[in-house]
Amino acid sequence: MTTQTDRVDHELIRAAAQVAATRCRGDNHTMAAAARARDGRIVTAVNAYHFTGGPCAELVLIGTAAAQGAYDLETIVAVGDRDRGVVPPCGRCRQVLVDYFPALKVIVGTNDGLRMVPVTDLLPESYIWADHQLDAEESAPLSTS
Repeated sequence: MTTQTDRVDHELIRAAAQVAATRCRGDNHTMAAAARARDGRIVTAVNAYHFTGGPCAELVLIGTAAAQGAYDLETIVAVGDRDRGVVPPCGRCRQVLVDYFPALKVIVGTNDGLRMVPVTDLLPESYIWADHQLDAEESAPLSTS
């Protein structure tokens, strides 16, 4: 795993923690996420917990960012409610994040403190969906003439 790549974005952590403290109430919303877009904007979101597997805060954040025109996210962090602090993304979120933003940095907590790591380090030897899609020309049926 790569060592710390950049200084940890504490403003981003504070934004996620603020949303977790003020918007995560009860069992429906237990995690908040914040991401910094390339233009410097911070986008926040909360999860929508449901027994059927509702979306995590990181996935809600991707849609929220797109709705705000922020398509190039640089850094993301998730924070749990009830002062649980920084929580690493689950496996599904790691896969989606690497597919949408392969250069994304993720803030994670470790025994040594907080650090930012490339999302690809969180999912080594991952399946990159885009790498396995056929181009339109390649997927066209072969002509029989």
